[in-house]
Amino acid sequence: MTLQTETPSTPDVPVLTDVNRQMLIILDFGSQYSELIARRIRETEVYSEVLSYRTTAEQLKQLNPRGLILSGGPNSVYDPGAPHCDPAIWDLGIPVLGVCYGMQLMVEQLGGGVERAQRGEYGKASLFIDDPTDLLTNVEDGTTMWMSHGDSVTRLPAGFEGLAHTDNTPCAAVADHERKLYGVQFHPEVVHSQGGIALIRNFVYHICNCQPTWTTEAFVEEAIREVRAKVSDKRVLLALSGGVDSSTLAFLLHQAIGDQLTCMFIDQGFMRKEEPERLIKLFRERFHIPVHYVNARDRFLARVVGVTDPEEKRRRIGHEFIRVFEEESKRLGPFDYLAQGTLYPDVIESADTNVDPKTGERVAVKIKSHHNVGGLPKDLQFKLVEPLRKLFKDEVRKVGRSIGLPEEIVRRHPFPGPGLAIRIIGEITEERLEILRDADFIVRDEIHKQGLYHDFWQAFAVLLPIRSVGVMGDQRTYAHPIVLRLISSEDGMTADWSRVPYDLLETLSNRIVNEVPGVNRVVYDITSKPPGTIEWE
Repeated sequence: MTLQTETPSTPDVPVLTDVNRQMLIILDFGSQYSELIARRIRETEVYSEVLSYRTTAEQLKQLNPRGLILSGGPNSVYDPGAPHCDPAIWDLGIPVLGVCYGMQLMVEQLGGGVERAQRGEYGKASLFIDDPTDLLTNVEDGTTMWMSHGDSVTRLPAGFEGLAHTDNTPCAAVADHERKLYGVQFHPEVVHSQGGIALIRNFVYHICNCQPTWTTEAFVEEAIREVRAKVSDKRVLLALSGGVDSSTLAFLLHQAIGDQLTCMFIDQGFMRKEEPERLIKLFRERFHIPVHYVNARDRFLARVVGVTDPEEKRRRIGHEFIRVFEEESKRLGPFDYLAQGTLYPDVIESADTNVDPKTGERVAVKIKSHHNVGGLPKDLQFKLVEPLRKLFKDEVRKVGRSIGLPEEIVRRHPFPGPGLAIRIIGEITEERLEILRDADFIVRDEIHKQGLYHDFWQAFAVLLPIRSVGVMGDQRTYAHPIVLRLISSEDGMTADWSRVPYDLLETLSNRIVNEVPGVNRVVYDITSKPPGTIEWE
């Protein structure tokens, strides 16, 4: 395994430190599942990376991937301006798997036909296998696959043959075995596709001839080696939040550079109840890693007074973080590097990627700016050290365990960098912060008491900037509602609301209404991601 960096001239293309390292590349055509494909590949312990569909065949040659996967997408291949890949990709001599739109594009570019289907196909469908070898080895006939398409392949290119069909789709899986070009109309990467993982493993291991070398141990060794090479004898300042990402990074950097690392915790006033005190004690007394504490609560609150737009909140908080770091670092001594626990989903969701240079049409859109990515100022005074930048959350947890991070941090629920500032909808005030802190504490306290904490990916409260009428003690109240958000997920890229016991919801509602002044109503958010996001802002 190797960490990736980006070339200045082609920002979508990573540079491998060793071109002989095996990897698979996913070319992104705007699918909501592109990053999920990458995760599924990594679950086979083979490295994968998502790049723009505009990546050229020549650029791919330099990366030397073992195979390519073309993602799905919202377009039709026959539409004017629909995204197309470099046609020279088909002559690279490496295996290619097209998924949904990726399959249709392969067929269309190689001389086949794609048309609007008489009947679209969405959701679960039974896959009937016509050729049980190669790509579909060990995939059970009649297995369920997840469909989401309105177009279908009507004519195969020369050299291609059908591998499988459904009741509505004659060409549900196709292949040119000689050239190792494959296409599937369904989405093998989603959990609803029962035979999807077997298909992916066939492509990775048997068709691309990859070996499972993307391991946690290999990552840690190379990350430490690359950090030492990059930093040399310079000092590094770490933005410590106490979450699994920055804590894992602190442990990793401490192993790599020891006393060259200075951890700084900025208390911006948007943390959860009693968290700053717990964090400082944990790192100083238990882990013996020095932490410089900065109380900047008043400063941050002043920066967001009157701000209601969530993107503006994130931008101001991100900028203020950097300004405080710059000022404090000058007091502590010169630092050349700023270390951040930035993850791959942060980068993906913050990036304005896949913009057609001719039409300006955006294929994949920015979801929201993360304070440590999209919120960074252009005149940043530090060089960045982000060894976790290409990892998903579940991979970070594995790294944390491997280097000795305690389970209480490894399995801690994700907490956004801007903290409670983006769980208060609308304007942030001291009163609203206190209300939300108390409500959030009850959520965490109760699920811990009932032994349910690890049943959720995240469990938290959201404060709405409205008031509703209630009755308490025969008196009319006019107070805020609290939204409960308890969700399940594997990596945060997609998520589903948790089907929690009614008794738990009742207990949470009763405690919050009775114990938190200013709240008289509790509601439960049953929105999945997509179409919603995990956080409300």
